Amino acid sequence: MAASPARRSGICQLATATSQKENGKGIALVIFGDIVNNMLNQDASLDRTFQALADPTRRSILAQLTQGPTSVSDLARPLAMSLPAVMQHLAVLEGSGLVRSEKVGRVRTCRIEPLALSAAEQWISHRRTEWEQRLDRLGQYLQTLKTEGEIHGERT
Repeated sequence: MAASPARRSGICQLATATSQKENGKGIALVIFGDIVNNMLNQDASLDRTFQALADPTRRSILAQLTQGPTSVSDLARPLAMSLPAVMQHLAVLEGSGLVRSEKVGRVRTCRIEPLALSAAEQWISHRRTEWEQRLDRLGQYLQTLKTEGEIHGERT
């Protein structure tokens, strides 16, 4: 869950007050506040991306858009819902940055924004790397226990 704007500003105010007490100048505060704001904004963006991807209808729309730019009416055709409901799903996808749309005349055309998935992809990749490293260390530790047990004549 992303921090609310009030909570974000509270964190930054707390950071400001704390660093001003510590160094008397508030220089660390500016850097720390910028880092905290950037982390919270990135988390909010990532949250919106995963929220958009959490719904099967929105994933279906994204799958259709991988074939190329498509009109809203063409996106809605295979879905068992009203056009306003499809528009709400598209609003969530646009809010997350996964989809862009433009209106030319009476036709609204949507296209996928592939770079918008890169933040989520990087987050997942980072978590995968962390867990692979943890599991490798666990495997090494278990192998060490097995080897030590064999040396001491214990059964494994």
